[in-house]
Amino acid sequence: MSSSLDTKKFSEMVKSKRGKKGLRTLSNEIGISASTLSRIEQGNLPDIDTYLKLCQWLEVSSEYFNTGAVDTNSHTGVVAHLRADKTLPPNTAEALIQMINLAYASAKK
Repeated sequence: MSSSLDTKKFSEMVKSKRGKKGLRTLSNEIGISASTLSRIEQGNLPDIDTYLKLCQWLEVSSEYFNTGAVDTNSHTGVVAHLRADKTLPPNTAEALIQMINLAYASAKK
């Protein structure tokens, strides 16, 4: 079974997490150009290095956006869904993500 990148899901999650932060500010933080970030938010495919940087910034595995791939051994899917959920205020989503991360960290001890 082959898989491909779900660019819509990827771009929506990037836009959602960026929130009101400016393209230039965020692109400097991540280490990519503002024009590249803009193209990605429009649904264009990034190069592999950019994709990996963004996955790290989004706190998801690089496999998360592959169609047909499901990571059942990780909480990153829950985190990704919370960040992509447009009905949740960003501060609520981030608070829930912090709680989930803490719960997983304490469970690993």
